[in-house]
Amino acid sequence: MSRRRTRIVNRLPQFLESAVGRLTVGVHRALIMGGAEASVMTPIDTSTLLNGQYREVRREGSRVIGTVGYTAEYALPVHDPGNPQRFRRATAQKEFLTKGFERARPAIEQELEKASGAKVGSGKARRR
Repeated sequence: MSRRRTRIVNRLPQFLESAVGRLTVGVHRALIMGGAEASVMTPIDTSTLLNGQYREVRREGSRVIGTVGYTAEYALPVHDPGNPQRFRRATAQKEFLTKGFERARPAIEQELEKASGAKVGSGKARRR
């Protein structure tokens, strides 16, 4: 009788690539959700601020990092609660980006749990 040799194949790299790929898609979706909520609270005068919202997702090894920001130079003073202003838009608020993501947090956590297959939300999101 001939013996069959067991062949062991290392598929960990493919598994990790697949998992990071799913998470990247989940982070894109999460940024869209948070950005959409922030858009509702973004002050509008000429729409430059609102139209200058951007999303970026990058991978650093097995980490997936998502960023939402605004290209308008005046975005930070408008966002800053220490800089008092009056807005024309009824739904406009200071800290619109932070509050938008806080408002979308349950849906974001659900999306990331679906993408990663792991429980999300035990810690706070890191702000820059």
